[in-house]
Amino acid sequence: MILQAKNIKKTFVTGEVSQDVLKGIDFELNEGEFVAIVGESGSGKSTLLYILAGIDSPSEGSVTLLGKRLDGLKDEELAAMRRKDFSFVYQFDNLVPNLTVYENITLPLMLDKRKEEEYKDDVEAVVKYLGIDNRLKSFPRQLSGGEQQRVAIARALVTSPKVIFLDEPTGSLDKERGRQVMELLKDINQHRGVALVMVTHSLAHAEYASRIVRMEDGVIAEA
Repeated sequence: MILQAKNIKKTFVTGEVSQDVLKGIDFELNEGEFVAIVGESGSGKSTLLYILAGIDSPSEGSVTLLGKRLDGLKDEELAAMRRKDFSFVYQFDNLVPNLTVYENITLPLMLDKRKEEEYKDDVEAVVKYLGIDNRLKSFPRQLSGGEQQRVAIARALVTSPKVIFLDEPTGSLDKERGRQVMELLKDINQHRGVALVMVTHSLAHAEYASRIVRMEDGVIAEA
């Protein structure tokens, strides 16, 4: 087991109004597993994903990722884990528009103050694997939606993470490009052994995962 969440609750408060979005969730992820979290809009699936990845904090409960309780880490320790141990892919690629593809992909490595000679070969292998090795000098605006998402996935892969969290990774893509990204993610999971936790609204895309977790009204209805 590489991730364990216990009794996760999340309440949002606006003025005098409070809303319980997560109502006591237990979740576990094993090494090399591919889990899809599905549910209707407002079911709490994206909130749960952000908490599992340490981007948001629960109102109650705890998350232990790779043997470390996230609520016990300092901001710089959590940032270091994001650069080395796990990655996050957003629905919209979240690329830096004024950086080239190569610069976007290597950004977490540069932030980790690694020298280019240490990672150049790994980056070349990843971009060739993802089929974007001929786009390294391009800027995000010059890419198709599918290419932009491949760049985001490449950025998540170059740090050799044990886990990648994905929030609706095909949500902004057409049907064919969405299928291509899902085939790619399945291959990353099966042949590179990277554990994936993906939130999706698409049941067809959820079928690519090895386990489906269905959320309903802030609780897990089926796992």
